[in-house]
Amino acid sequence: MASPSLLPTTSDLEELIYCAEATANEREVDEASLGSGWDSDLSSIILLLHLIPPSAQGRKRPGKVSATQAEKNLVVFMKSGTSIQEHVDAITSATQPYLLAIGLNRATIHEFFIVIDKQAIPCRSTSSLGAFDELFKAHFVFGIMYNKMLQNMYTFVQTTVYNIDIGKVRESPRVAEIRGRLLQ
Repeated sequence: MASPSLLPTTSDLEELIYCAEATANEREVDEASLGSGWDSDLSSIILLLHLIPPSAQGRKRPGKVSATQAEKNLVVFMKSGTSIQEHVDAITSATQPYLLAIGLNRATIHEFFIVIDKQAIPCRSTSSLGAFDELFKAHFVFGIMYNKMLQNMYTFVQTTVYNIDIGKVRESPRVAEIRGRLLQ
């Protein structure tokens, strides 16, 4: 068996790991020094992007995409008071759907929207995990294909968390490996 691949150590990854593991009290103490970290649930989801790297872009779009670049196709942060309509009007590419998180900072999000076809649909949930759940389900409700950069992560969530189409959907070797390890 091949040795398990390790995540590269970067300050971004270290911050995500810290945010994913930190309790609410620890976050309050370090908020001034950290400031830019997501809450623990969203940090955990973003860490999944690092564990399951973005899908290859194919022949038409050569070049490797980093997990940090792929994150921008999953969630976008905007400060409270910023115009959501201006953000939606400025969309020029089809990297949708994604979560639009509105709050004082990344750790204190008050509202989530799912952006689809230049429309911001309010999430019913105010938690990041609930908003991600709504985003995932929006793919099925609206019949939208997964973003190519997020294909592996969404396939993992689909087969491992939601138990949808296990054995029917094409999984990358990395997705199958991580799912296999979790289910052992």
